[in-house]
Amino acid sequence: MNRRTFIQTLPVSVAVVGGALSKSEAASTQEVDTKTTVGGGSAFRHSVCQWCYSSMDLADLTKQAKAMGIESIELLNEEQWKVVQANGLTCAVANGPTTISSGFNRIENHDAIVKRTEELLPKIKAAGIPNMIVFSGNRAGLSDADGLKNCAIGLKRITPLAESLGVTVIMELLNSKIDHKDYQCDHTAWGGELVKRTESDRFRLLYDIYHMQVMEGDVINTISDHQWAIAHYHTGGVPGRAEIDHTQELNYAAICRALKSIGYRGYFAQEFIPQRDPMKSLAEAVRICTV
Repeated sequence: MNRRTFIQTLPVSVAVVGGALSKSEAASTQEVDTKTTVGGGSAFRHSVCQWCYSSMDLADLTKQAKAMGIESIELLNEEQWKVVQANGLTCAVANGPTTISSGFNRIENHDAIVKRTEELLPKIKAAGIPNMIVFSGNRAGLSDADGLKNCAIGLKRITPLAESLGVTVIMELLNSKIDHKDYQCDHTAWGGELVKRTESDRFRLLYDIYHMQVMEGDVINTISDHQWAIAHYHTGGVPGRAEIDHTQELNYAAICRALKSIGYRGYFAQEFIPQRDPMKSLAEAVRICTV
């Protein structure tokens, strides 16, 4: 199951800094102790996206994640929040009122999105969840200029409520090259312009490192240049969205050190699709991203 398939099964739609791997860690993940808690050394708060482990019982995932030093399971629906909270974790990002393919870039979607947002945001606030994810939607022939204009119009209808509740609405940057063909919010500059036009401290971007490496690369410089527009981060190995270890082209330890240097202290979520033992791979990723 890929992310698009998973999200499409939902009733509504729905990112850590570390030193370099030691030689033993780089050589193998098989000796990673999934019961080793990272502790308080991280500059960020660790999170993980539930959909990557959808075959696992959520309560079991929560317990094992907590033992690794992870504080959040995210991209959850309302009925799932209480499961992670009952086990001492939080949800950093709640699923919102849009889907990847159908979102804010169509004026005709706005009334339904606003209605659902007005239902969701007070519940998200009451649950102590800081962020709600949204999507631009696919182009489907719509120009980037018109999509930008339409998204800003729709977002301005919900940001006053988000501001009053203290919940941040975050739009995810996704690649339209491989995983989400035709998705409109597919470049950081476009997303940054949308943040400017929306004119709200409660609208920001979710910078998915995997997706933006695929689309534009230059990850560290891009993050530094757009830190004012970004509220949350996701990971993923490139190519293939697998483990974030030495087998792929991104140096996550360096990326995380860069985030630390610019002062990011929010949640940082693992969103890779494990190809080996899922919990050993997740524990290794947390270790890589802890600084």
